[in-house]
Amino acid sequence: MPDPSDTDRSGMSLRSLAGVLRSMRAGQVVLTVLLVVIATVRAAAGGTQVLPAVAASVLFLGWYATGLTIAARRRDARHGALWLVGLGILWAAGLAVSAEYVWVAFPLWLLAGYLLSVARAAVFSAIVLVLAIAAPLMHHGATTYANVIGPLIGGLFAFGLARGYVELAADMRDRQRLVDSLLRAQDEMAELQEELARTQREAGVIAERTRLSRDIHDTVAQGLSSIGMLSRAARDETVDPSADRALQQIGRIAHDSLTDVRRIIDALAPAELDETALAGALRRMVDHLAAETGIDAELRADPDLGQLPMPIEVALLRTAQSALANVRMHSGARRVTLSLAQAGDTVRLDIVDDGRGFDAAAWDTARRGADGSGYGLHAMRERLRELGGGLDVESALGDGAALSAHAPMGGFA
Repeated sequence: MPDPSDTDRSGMSLRSLAGVLRSMRAGQVVLTVLLVVIATVRAAAGGTQVLPAVAASVLFLGWYATGLTIAARRRDARHGALWLVGLGILWAAGLAVSAEYVWVAFPLWLLAGYLLSVARAAVFSAIVLVLAIAAPLMHHGATTYANVIGPLIGGLFAFGLARGYVELAADMRDRQRLVDSLLRAQDEMAELQEELARTQREAGVIAERTRLSRDIHDTVAQGLSSIGMLSRAARDETVDPSADRALQQIGRIAHDSLTDVRRIIDALAPAELDETALAGALRRMVDHLAAETGIDAELRADPDLGQLPMPIEVALLRTAQSALANVRMHSGARRVTLSLAQAGDTVRLDIVDDGRGFDAAAWDTARRGADGSGYGLHAMRERLRELGGGLDVESALGDGAALSAHAPMGGFA
């Protein structure tokens, strides 16, 4: 599988693009040195004194190399502009020595298009063009159409090439930022998927523990309680001392066993509900969500809401966990509010976010997708339906989402 840092969606390799830019920069350096050498040789061959020509070239190349060294360590637009102005002054000095230094105007146009804004680059390039056209007049007293058309075409070509390089470099930076963002999102998604998978595994374990505690409560605990009641009733009716002692022993054993069974039932309760009621567990979840994601999360719990039956607390707790996982992973929400309240003999948990939302009508009528989408919501609804409750979902694309889980409090011993 290709690394997203190597290739973006257009199919062009970022490494290849960076290689092109490096090649262009290297080519510009080689071209500058070559044109300075050509100008120096032609100036010497044309009768100009060799020493002034060589001195002008050495000063120009020395300043050019100094600027490249500084640019390699830091990128500063102000220093780049000053460096270019210095090159322009040294180039003008070279023009004063010989008109052959018109050749070196080309790399100046390239640098102007790269280092300066469009307006300043146009002004600088125009000054260079004027000097390049005027140089033959200053040295020979005459000029030709070639001495005018050549610099004009060269200047336009160099300026356009430099602006293309700037756009290409900006495009590469944008693509690199996009790739970095995608990689960060990929890492975050992997972490969230691991968290969701862990939550679902824990939910399965808790559901099984809850089922076992409910079964033990409804069978063994109720049976032991009945045995105790029957033994006490039988003792009230018997007059046989030995039978009374036996019934008393049976009642004591039943009571001790019932105490042990209730301890086992308590041990099977979800860990989140060991210390506090449902509201406390939800508050911890909301605090963790806010601390880890920066989402403005709030819990509004009815202060008069007492301890709920264990199956309802577990179902609402798992519903909240799945819903907040969806908010974290998919919604892009900035705010989420949980409301826990009792209305008559029904308890209701509402979860509302201001995220991107989804098509709730399509979800409600569709089956779970092959990619697993929608599983969490369907699982929430099925868990609540087992308790005689349900899950209402309201959402639209771009309009957030609202989930309302409700369950009856009656019917649980």
